[in-house]
Amino acid sequence: MAIDPAGPIRQTDRVPPAMPTPGSADSALVACVGADPSVFGPVYDALAPVAYGTSLGVLRDPDHAAEVTQEVMVEVWQTAARFDPARASARTWVATLARRRAVDRVRAEQSRRDRDQRDLDASTGGPAHDVVAEDVERRLEGAAVRRCLDSLTTTQREAVVEAYYGGRTYREVAERLGAALPTVKSRIRDGLGRLRDCLGVARG
Repeated sequence: MAIDPAGPIRQTDRVPPAMPTPGSADSALVACVGADPSVFGPVYDALAPVAYGTSLGVLRDPDHAAEVTQEVMVEVWQTAARFDPARASARTWVATLARRRAVDRVRAEQSRRDRDQRDLDASTGGPAHDVVAEDVERRLEGAAVRRCLDSLTTTQREAVVEAYYGGRTYREVAERLGAALPTVKSRIRDGLGRLRDCLGVARG
């Protein structure tokens, strides 16, 4: 099999079935340094499956794994002189290259997704931010109201809570609290006045 070091490996040759022994792969890799590209055939046959298997284990996607395998095998041909059989076998060396490239591919894909998500968030960021701001403001207002309710007298607080949080009419509040209707109206009016003052709401 011929390989063009300046271009990708053909898709049809991406995972050859031949599996020479580790020792022969080491020797073939050493022998191909500086040689004609045709000499790379045994190296490819021995090591492309290693690159593919390693890449697939990281990427979990056959197409991405095949692309990484092509990149790795081109790198193996171009940098064969760096291989040192005294430090690691050819299979280990290629597996390391493949794992590194596969991890880089994963990071690149994640970076692309993050960038796309940021772009999407930016395009819809105004309304989303407003919703969050409104929610925070509403929570703060709720806390302020609760604090101001505590500043009312017990009878004022009961009347206001029954009328405005319980959704009851003045008459229903009077019946529920066992108080005269005018008295309940007075409590609610005075309680609301104190709430406005406490919350800093201008009177209309």
